[in-house]
Amino acid sequence: MKSFETLGLSKGLVESVLQIGFETPTPIQEKAIPVLLNGNRDFVGLAQTGTGKTAAFGLPLLELVDDKSRDTQALVLAPTRELGLQIANDLENFSEKFKSFNIVAVYGGSSISEQIRKVKKGAQIIVATPGRLIDLIDRKAINLKTIKYIVLDEADEMLNMGFKDDLDKILSFTPEDKATWLFSATMPREVRSIMKNYMSDPFELTVGEQNTGNVNIEHHYVIIQDKDRYLALKRILDYNPDIFGLIFCRTRIDTQKIAEMLMKDGYNADALHGDLTQQQRDRVMLKFRQRSLQILVATDVAARGIDVEDISHVIHLNIPDEMEFYTHRSGRTARAGKKGVSIAMISKRELGKVKQIEKTLKSPFKRMTIPTGAEVCQKQLLAFMHKVNEVKVNEDEIAEFLPAIEAELKSLTKQELIKRFASLEFNRFFDYYRNAPDLNVEGRRGASEGGEDRHSSSGARFFINLGKMDGIDVSKLIEVIDDASGLGKSDIGRIDLKGAYSFFEVDTEKADQILKGFSGIEYKGRQVRVEVTEQKEFGSRSRSSSSSSRDNNRGGGGGRSSGRSSGGGSRSRSSSSDQKKKWR
Repeated sequence: MKSFETLGLSKGLVESVLQIGFETPTPIQEKAIPVLLNGNRDFVGLAQTGTGKTAAFGLPLLELVDDKSRDTQALVLAPTRELGLQIANDLENFSEKFKSFNIVAVYGGSSISEQIRKVKKGAQIIVATPGRLIDLIDRKAINLKTIKYIVLDEADEMLNMGFKDDLDKILSFTPEDKATWLFSATMPREVRSIMKNYMSDPFELTVGEQNTGNVNIEHHYVIIQDKDRYLALKRILDYNPDIFGLIFCRTRIDTQKIAEMLMKDGYNADALHGDLTQQQRDRVMLKFRQRSLQILVATDVAARGIDVEDISHVIHLNIPDEMEFYTHRSGRTARAGKKGVSIAMISKRELGKVKQIEKTLKSPFKRMTIPTGAEVCQKQLLAFMHKVNEVKVNEDEIAEFLPAIEAELKSLTKQELIKRFASLEFNRFFDYYRNAPDLNVEGRRGASEGGEDRHSSSGARFFINLGKMDGIDVSKLIEVIDDASGLGKSDIGRIDLKGAYSFFEVDTEKADQILKGFSGIEYKGRQVRVEVTEQKEFGSRSRSSSSSSRDNNRGGGGGRSSGRSSGGGSRSRSSSSDQKKKWR
């Protein structure tokens, strides 16, 4: 393996890097730095988060930028303020023994006038979030015509967050002859579009297989019922007493709610989401980085760009719908070559989603059982005993207190003392977990003909006269069911797609909701027919009841009913033609 000295970097840069604690370059650094030092070619680097991409582009950037000029020569775009501040801080640390640069971080949630003042003092390097940079451009407070190098860090994240238009606008203000360096953990279609429109014959570097996961991450999943989700989360946390982790939720409301519940239950936790002020976010992140917080509960957007060392676990309270979201979530752990664990909490209906992620990442997922109460008590007790065994004894300071302690405990034998001492910790968990139920749900892994694993239930099975010949796949069928009946993905069980028809399952008590919802519904001009089947075997068509319409007309020009009540929850439908939505 090469050293930083052999990559072509100046002595001052190498000294700064070694002082920080970097001993040998990571694969992305080893391969990217020599190419970028030439400074004359566009570049695309694909590597997982936590592999050292900041140094991979930061060190060549510092080497190429002229510290004697006051012009803005380099622009680094990052998806979040946290990542932007981190990059700016890293660049300053990298250059400590090299050159004196004016590196300015530009981001929302902080004084724009102060940022403008710093930029106008002569910022050779600007690290910015797209939204705030647009504000400075609109105010004519920044000149991008002198840009020689632009870095798009976490490009897939920026596009996932909806910054496509902002990126287009920003890039339109930069010179044609600049060098564009793009770094990304994944390479979705939108990133390819950026490459096509704004880059010329880029040098492409992929470290590891494209879209594969970090090999240092252990991927696990647990199957739970929705009502047990929070209880199962606490079991996992209690079973890992030394956890230093991130919990991901889908919404800001859920994030705040879970964090508050954990704090109320005595966990050292806090929340990070978009409703917090910048001051609140900074305070939470400072506590987390200093490890005075053990658990950070976050949304996907708020946690993007977080680079905190030694995160041991990432827990997905809800598994994300997008593959890229899972990649970036799990990438918060196992950084810089260390090990980490990613745990997805799923229902039986989501086994197919796990299988799809597993296939894309080319990393196996292991089924993990939720610990029993007895297992949690044992793990906590052993962890406590380990702390006792490892504790540093301050002999001089404690010496004067020992006689009084020994006098208090003199009636106890060694065995009694051990039992009582252990009980101080054991009783706390044993009282809580006494007669605790088993939260594990039996699940199976297998694919239906339609290509998605879903749970097998004893609920109601439905025949629907839509299938693959209608351009229907599993996600489209779920969308049709949702729009017609108001039932979401979590309400729908196993799906079996055929050529001209399909079968799906829902809980028995929701059967009437399905039948009523599909009354009068059309798909691409074809009347949709939904019927309950009595056969246990999927694929049989014995009917017990059906939606009211039986018209099998395949003519064109129709629509589907989509009238919704404003109440949120149950949805009512009207068959009037002016409320129909056409399916395409």
